[in-house]
Amino acid sequence: MTDYHGQGQVLLVDKPIDHSSFYVVKRLRSAISKASGKRKVKVGHAGTLDPLATGLLILCTGSKTKTISDFQGMDKVYTGVIRIGCTTPSLDAETEVVDPVAIDHLTKEDIEAARLSLTGTISQIPPLFSAVKIDGKRAYKLARKGSDAQPEAREVEIKEFKVLEWKENLVSFRIACSKGTYIRSIARDFGIALGVGGYLTALRRESIGPYTVQQAKNLEEWEKIIANTSISAD
Repeated sequence: MTDYHGQGQVLLVDKPIDHSSFYVVKRLRSAISKASGKRKVKVGHAGTLDPLATGLLILCTGSKTKTISDFQGMDKVYTGVIRIGCTTPSLDAETEVVDPVAIDHLTKEDIEAARLSLTGTISQIPPLFSAVKIDGKRAYKLARKGSDAQPEAREVEIKEFKVLEWKENLVSFRIACSKGTYIRSIARDFGIALGVGGYLTALRRESIGPYTVQQAKNLEEWEKIIANTSISAD
């Protein structure tokens, strides 16, 4: 009998694109509630992924929710794609492209210099379209009202920044980083370092600490497992 309520469980989910992390929590909370017959089910995620991002999302249920901060403190590994030569207000594909410029003058040496400038311990300003707070208010709420107030810079560690491929205006990468790192900010700062702008067009979280996306199951798989499992309602 699986205990999703008392002792709780840790669920490794491969989050689909175009859905929020809260959506994943809501779906699996509903599945557990339906299978156990218990209305109140404690479920939380250990580090959000933007709707356009995919990959590893760790969910904790029951008493395991007390360990969420442990997972949040672990290093993460991401792969993705940065589009250079323009940017967007949200620093990803959720908003319209602005400020297009030519990139014909860029060289491999320029790409390498930009990569190195964002490796190691760096000061990073979170995206304006994010959940960080500015004077007690969520940055994304201020952004939607047209505010240009900026979040405070924070120190993060980029332990690895590999350029996997550079083809025309797309730069594929792999990044290993500390908690609190915004990859959208890396995309912005990479474009700034090149002098041409940049934004994130694709992102996948490959791992959180020792947990990898290869170990994860998608939403439908978890729903089937939960529906077919004998669940403790204690």
